[in-house]
Amino acid sequence: MSTITRRIIPAIAVAGTMMLVATGCVAGENATAADDKTTPAADAEWSSDTLSIDFATYNPLSLVVRDQGILEDILGDDVTVEWVQSAGSNKANELLRSGSVDVGSTAGSAALLARANGSPIQVIDIFSQPEWSAIVVGPDSDITSVADLKGASIAATKGTDPYFFLLQALEEAGLSLADVEVQNLQHADGRAALDGGSVDAWAGLDPIMAAAEVESGDTLVYRNVDFNTYGFLNATEDFLTNHADLAQAVVDAYEQAREWALENPEETAALLAEVAGIDEAVATTVIQERSNLDVSGIPGEDQLAVLEKIAPVLVESGDVQGGQASVDAALSSIVNDTFAKKAVGGE
Repeated sequence: MSTITRRIIPAIAVAGTMMLVATGCVAGENATAADDKTTPAADAEWSSDTLSIDFATYNPLSLVVRDQGILEDILGDDVTVEWVQSAGSNKANELLRSGSVDVGSTAGSAALLARANGSPIQVIDIFSQPEWSAIVVGPDSDITSVADLKGASIAATKGTDPYFFLLQALEEAGLSLADVEVQNLQHADGRAALDGGSVDAWAGLDPIMAAAEVESGDTLVYRNVDFNTYGFLNATEDFLTNHADLAQAVVDAYEQAREWALENPEETAALLAEVAGIDEAVATTVIQERSNLDVSGIPGEDQLAVLEKIAPVLVESGDVQGGQASVDAALSSIVNDTFAKKAVGGE
């Protein structure tokens, strides 16, 4: 636990919160979970002695859960929590496919693409409704609009929200991938390429994007919150079937983290700054201006509406192996709201 958390979360407060959870005062979880066998009774064992889960700077709640040891408190000494950092949605999907993590955080668009291409993942919690993507250019660029990108070289991380943001922005401007040159670079490398002059623009992702604005004087030439999909917390169907108790513990931990983050935005920003290695003022912009954490954790119609909007863009991009049929099948099966409903007392 970092020194930041030690200053702002006294041990007695954490213990008090966990006592409330144990007695069912938070969301009434134990009463319903015990009946459905999703969390073990006091004298029972967890379904595994390890849990692998990612954390990411684009997922502020994951930083809170990890920093405060919320999962470790819920699971006790019988389960070892293994934390793995995801550098982007594409990397989180790779970790899930390989079994390197049991639970991983991605953008909704990336989760849809992964499931459409055969990865058996489902969204079990929504961690944010962000405006984390935009089209970024350098301080001396002549590019002032998406239309100016024709013939330009653009850095973007394929399989992530910034990439799909770029596709939608191009389509809106009457352009396509054939009109630009996309360099498939991880998010941090995309910023470096822009700053180094090897690309004309970058499909950026916060908090790296916010840091680029302050540190490099880069400009967001196109923003559109509607082109950003939600933050999805995902797990494989196998994990959800065989380790439902651990999945419930994860979602319970996320809901505790959400409540704390909403009550402590300054401390949440300080934690993001520490983990991401960025200025605290930049982190504050990300948390307070471009990350809506005050959103229901239960995945459902709001998320599907956004994914249905982006589905044709995914198909036209050629990134979906089975075309529209695969996307439709993914849309009909990607949501698993069971765990989030229990975590917030909705079931």
